[in-house]
Amino acid sequence: MATPLILLVLSSVLLWTPSFSIFDGLRAGSCLSVEAPADVLTSPDGSFSAGFHPVGQNAYSFAIWFNKPTCSGISCTIVWMANRDQPVNGRSSKLCQLRSGNLVLEDADHIVVWETKVVSATPTQLKLGNGGNLVLLDSEGLVLWQSYDSPTDTLLPLQPFNANSNLISSRSQGNYSSGFYRLYFDTDNVLSLVYKGPEFSSVYWPSPWLLTWEAGRSTYNNTKLAVLDSLGNFSSTDNLTFLSADYGSKISRMLKMDFDGNLRLYSLQEDGQVWVVSWEAFPQPCMVHGCCGPNTICLYTPSFGRKCSCSPGYKQRKPDDWSLGCEPEFLLSCNQTGQLDFLKLRHVEFYGYDFNMYPNVTLEECKQICLQMCDCRGFQFRFIKAHESDGTYCYPKSQLLNGHRPPNFNADFYVKLPKAAVSSYVDTVKYPELHCSNQVEQLQRKYTRTHANESLRFGLWTACAVGGVELITILLVWIFFIRTNDKPSPNAGYLLATTGFRKFTFAELKKATNRFSEEIGRGAGGIVYKATLSDGRVAAIKRLIDANKGEAEFLAEVNTIGKLNHMNLIDMWGYCGEGKHRLLVYEYMEHGSLAENLYSKSLDWDKRFDIALGTARGLAYLHEECLEWVLHCDIKPQNILIDSKYQPKVSDFGLAWLLNRGDVKYSKFSRIRGTRGYMAPEWVFNLPITSKVDVYSYGILLLELVTGKSPAAGIQVGDDGSSETQRTLVTWVRGQMAGALETETWTHEIIDPKLEGVYDEAQMVTVVNVALRCVQEDKDERPTMGEVVEMLFRDGSL
Repeated sequence: MATPLILLVLSSVLLWTPSFSIFDGLRAGSCLSVEAPADVLTSPDGSFSAGFHPVGQNAYSFAIWFNKPTCSGISCTIVWMANRDQPVNGRSSKLCQLRSGNLVLEDADHIVVWETKVVSATPTQLKLGNGGNLVLLDSEGLVLWQSYDSPTDTLLPLQPFNANSNLISSRSQGNYSSGFYRLYFDTDNVLSLVYKGPEFSSVYWPSPWLLTWEAGRSTYNNTKLAVLDSLGNFSSTDNLTFLSADYGSKISRMLKMDFDGNLRLYSLQEDGQVWVVSWEAFPQPCMVHGCCGPNTICLYTPSFGRKCSCSPGYKQRKPDDWSLGCEPEFLLSCNQTGQLDFLKLRHVEFYGYDFNMYPNVTLEECKQICLQMCDCRGFQFRFIKAHESDGTYCYPKSQLLNGHRPPNFNADFYVKLPKAAVSSYVDTVKYPELHCSNQVEQLQRKYTRTHANESLRFGLWTACAVGGVELITILLVWIFFIRTNDKPSPNAGYLLATTGFRKFTFAELKKATNRFSEEIGRGAGGIVYKATLSDGRVAAIKRLIDANKGEAEFLAEVNTIGKLNHMNLIDMWGYCGEGKHRLLVYEYMEHGSLAENLYSKSLDWDKRFDIALGTARGLAYLHEECLEWVLHCDIKPQNILIDSKYQPKVSDFGLAWLLNRGDVKYSKFSRIRGTRGYMAPEWVFNLPITSKVDVYSYGILLLELVTGKSPAAGIQVGDDGSSETQRTLVTWVRGQMAGALETETWTHEIIDPKLEGVYDEAQMVTVVNVALRCVQEDKDERPTMGEVVEMLFRDGSL
């Protein structure tokens, strides 16, 4: 009874203390402010701190972190977050210990984003323990709430992990929000890792190929408890145990569910500056499900690490996010099996989604089985030698998920593609080769030197001297030639003075972007950085990623934009083509792209209509007023930039095409261009390409402006309230118009909810009608962009 009495006396003394240090604890009625960097709780031994941590631009989360290694900027070893999925503002946000006992995290304007929901009759205090546990105590020292009970992605030594616990990975290296991977106890009482992606989910640890007992686990327990002790031993009630590589040392450790789906144990080196991996669940990271997304193949080499690539015939959905995987570049028709073929991928495996297993069939028979199934994406074909199970096995698959190349895997995969696509690939997929060491070891041997012929030696020295003089002469001539050709043309100064268009050196742009440190966007194979030029102008600099493919896009943009001049087209100030570097210098747009603004509340109806009209004017200029006939080929919200006055500017001409006006009627393109959801039918059915492909894409963009819905993902709609089907944005809008035409309520059904009913209905009807004319299947039924401008201005603006 002595201990509770002492705690009661101590807590009473603390409550009457007129002031306190926030480094010791947070008392009832007190707050920590995001605007005060000194408002940080620290554990008594100094190992951990808790406070507001930046997770983005003007975005903060309340977190706990290790004090070693020392935090530099936003680089801290975070072990817990209260509001990882709902950051608060960098101003006026607070963590407050209310007198009611509740601990609340308030955003600006006193919006509660997180709370403990604790009510206490006695005064409470928040403390940070030496083990990294944030604890809310009452006046008697009883624990009312603790961070140990709600871990994020990290388990600390002696922190219990039970049936209610989950370790959820972060979204990416710099994004702390909840990701796709989770450590938890499943319904069979087994500690498991599961991938829960945007479209698919699957358990991948313990290995799904093994029975529970084969994986060394046990389902015969009801406690569901696991713990990592202070010496580096992890043990679980399902018989899972492992030791850290440095077991026995009393050092800082943490078990982390990493963003790449691997579970790793980290140990802090003795100098306290570096975390090292002392155990991991997957030495081969390609075994992690979902690491590269659907329709991809994961490759792993010890020297490089993990690398994702699209399966043949597929393209990446989002350039900076492999978790979304790849999408097909083709359409498979069920009734045209004669136009389909299979491409062999050696030793590649795709996990799961088998239609069935067909034993003792030939390769040709397996192909026919897959061809007869509309949803068959390909098949696994292998020979198994296992006594009674000897023979061939065919596994047709409905999905291509978790593609990888396991060690010693003796089966092949055959992906179903159009014959035209198969012929464009080699018959196998090339994989990184293993390279032997090129280190040369000198043999310890002694040789007897012989007397060389003096005249021969003199001749050799003379030849070397003459050759050296010739080499130096050639080098000097080459340097002079290069410098001469590098001099600017006589017209360069006039061009710079009249248009501002100039050639930059790579060193200039590297300095202007502060070594390419501030990324503001990506598109068309390049990354865009914010920069300040030497004359003080703020610019956006696009650096093309792929040197080979990038050069073609680079020349297209320079040749196209350099000749354009319109208020609704992006203004390019210059370029850099030094060596392998390909960079474009644009004017900087304060409000970013239309895509960034469309899904926020920053665009009211008037701004949306102005963007629609301005974009139409820019495209009409490209199609009808330029000296050359210009197709943009990739009209979408990401390529419409918004300036400080919310005026649109068409940008990103990496896929643009210039043609003479007399050659445009039956033009042909060597490859499909554009983005899924915005592409006209002509691209898919290999029909003649005209300016009407841009008109179609513009029509989709208009519908997206009105509805706020993306065309790429489709729309889920119910049938009689019992099931859901997928429709395109165009089909959905037409259906809403037809279904509510008699009551004239269709405008309210399709308008973007973010407008909250505030819009000009007459203008909205005009925009929708124009959009539906633009997306006609027959290109001849679509208006020209000049006609679109007239319709919007005549019927919408007046």
